[in-house]
Amino acid sequence: MKAMRCFSFSSSHGYKSNDTRTTKSTPVHSSPSISIGQDEMKIGSGFNSHDVSDVSTDSSTKTSFTSLTQIPSRNSNNNIRQFTFSELKSATRNFSRALMIGEGGFGCVYRAMLKTTDGSGKKIDTAVKQLGKRGLQGHKEWITEVNVLGFVDHPNLVKLVGYCAEDDERGIQRLLVYEYMPNRSVQDHLSSKAQTPLTWSTRLKIAQDAARGLAYLHEEMEFQIIFRDFKSSNILLDENWNAKLSDFGLARLGPSEGLSHVSTTVVGTVGYAAPEYMQTGRLTYKSDVWSYGVFLYELITGRRPLDLNRPKNEQKLLDWVRPHISQDLKKFQLILDPRLSGNFSLKSAQKLAAVANKCLLKQARMRPRMSQVLEMVNQIVETDKMGLEEPLPPLKPITAPSDYGCDQRSVREGLKRRLVDPMFGENKWLHCLTGNPKLVRTN
Repeated sequence: MKAMRCFSFSSSHGYKSNDTRTTKSTPVHSSPSISIGQDEMKIGSGFNSHDVSDVSTDSSTKTSFTSLTQIPSRNSNNNIRQFTFSELKSATRNFSRALMIGEGGFGCVYRAMLKTTDGSGKKIDTAVKQLGKRGLQGHKEWITEVNVLGFVDHPNLVKLVGYCAEDDERGIQRLLVYEYMPNRSVQDHLSSKAQTPLTWSTRLKIAQDAARGLAYLHEEMEFQIIFRDFKSSNILLDENWNAKLSDFGLARLGPSEGLSHVSTTVVGTVGYAAPEYMQTGRLTYKSDVWSYGVFLYELITGRRPLDLNRPKNEQKLLDWVRPHISQDLKKFQLILDPRLSGNFSLKSAQKLAAVANKCLLKQARMRPRMSQVLEMVNQIVETDKMGLEEPLPPLKPITAPSDYGCDQRSVREGLKRRLVDPMFGENKWLHCLTGNPKLVRTN
């Protein structure tokens, strides 16, 4: 019988790092890089595994909830199944290219029908992700995905059905099994190659669903999870066009009570990453809020945050839309996705842009919480459904101040939680951003 192996690391890749929190630490110098792919530019950093922080041994710092550093067992209450490699190999017809539905740097994704465990003989439609052989970092990303999706439960987060980790003659096999999402990613439908563009009402619903998912991660659990790689390609659509967040390998816990941020290695996707995080490596949930604001402009314009195939003055989405943000409807119309063909409420689009601008405030503490964002988006959706015309909010510049400011502490007022990083336990590493990012071209 092949041995199962668990790994006490953590980290994203989806259908992805390594970082840590600290209260007192010595910085580790690492050189971040930006890799340029066909579809987007990824932010990464060299991996340094030296533990360089003060590790407290005070038992009062420990928390009672189960650590996520261990892979769930068969008897755990989260219903995550352990599959054998032979099961998944059979279900995918030996990982046949005919069943492949996705491919990337992480590996390949295959569609597979798997039997349920209720003895009925019924089968469920799933997506099986086989991670490539990428060493330690691959293990970290795989385990973080299991940790996060094995613990959370929300209709706007993709469901993890199970996982497989086995040793064989070829090494360690690492696979994840998700619910199958037949309508692919939001990015696929915003692409110029998409045959049928998303309707405006569908875009509003996607914005609403994504906000619900982020609000849950940030504010509705005993601890806070920061997504850290929120983008349109990580938002999948089910058969009813419900949007679900996916790809949690870069996710990490928010700061402990009393701390304002988490110091991390800078990772993510260029065009979505918040400027203060890119510059300092200091991560808060407001970084996700920024990314959400970028995503709203994706929905409004149908353009990617960074598109090197466009004219130079149109390559960066936020720079391109900024001059068009005004009460002048004719000016604002110039940034709207032409594939909508006028089948939308212009005022609804302006209201959504106003929400985006609040999320894109330069000062992170002035950005709204995702629960506040969700409330604003809910109002836009309801007004759009009823066909009502409400007064437009003033379209302030992206860097304008906002009345929705709050700090990290305010999110915790109702939670009164105490945290230990379950992905790293009591060990805390710090990887600080130093120097200028370098460009690394990839095929």
